[in-house]
Amino acid sequence: MNKSKDDYLDNHYIHRSNWLRAAVLGANDGILSTSSIAIGIAAASTTRESIILATLAGLVAGALSMSAGEYVSVCSQTDVEKADIEREKLELKEMPEEELQRLAEIYQNRGLKKETALLVAKELTEYDALGTHVRDELGINEINQANPLQAALASGAAFTLGGILPFFVTLFLPLKGMEYYLYGFAIFFLIILGALSAKTGGSSITKAVLRITFWGTIAMGLTAMVGYLFGVNLA
Repeated sequence: MNKSKDDYLDNHYIHRSNWLRAAVLGANDGILSTSSIAIGIAAASTTRESIILATLAGLVAGALSMSAGEYVSVCSQTDVEKADIEREKLELKEMPEEELQRLAEIYQNRGLKKETALLVAKELTEYDALGTHVRDELGINEINQANPLQAALASGAAFTLGGILPFFVTLFLPLKGMEYYLYGFAIFFLIILGALSAKTGGSSITKAVLRITFWGTIAMGLTAMVGYLFGVNLA
């Protein structure tokens, strides 16, 4: 019975938020960035080789940049959290009564009576003072604490998976009208991504698909327009 209860609680979608965010961001950026580069080059080029080279360069650079950026970003977030935790340790040591009152006020603002809030604050402080303040005062818990390496790997791998799809389009589909093929397949890939991310996250599939395709169309359309306006011959 306890096992099934634990399994039930583990099914909440918030537990997937960290890796899902990084994966969706990486895949979306992989599809959009690589497709946009390919579309822009295809609009200004008459040779397949230049389109393939530019797309491959964008794919590799984008995946590495995404991984590095995600790692640095999450590490910065972790550093801030650690600094706040250290500060909280010091405050608990130097002014425990003020920290107790602050904790009680938090519970009171959440709907508890003043006496009840103070009682809860005292009991939780006795049980785990630092953990309680970190969770309820700073808002840091196991769910929203991201793992830098996990986020970087998920983001980089997702970018690669997303970016390799338009790369295959540049390899195998006809050169004539290449930008239209790229746009069509990119929208198709984005629709699949939107549906999968919504399904995994328990949100509306229709809203996710509309959102991701709308902004994807704008990004690729503007990139194609740049290629047409400059009209650089890359043959």
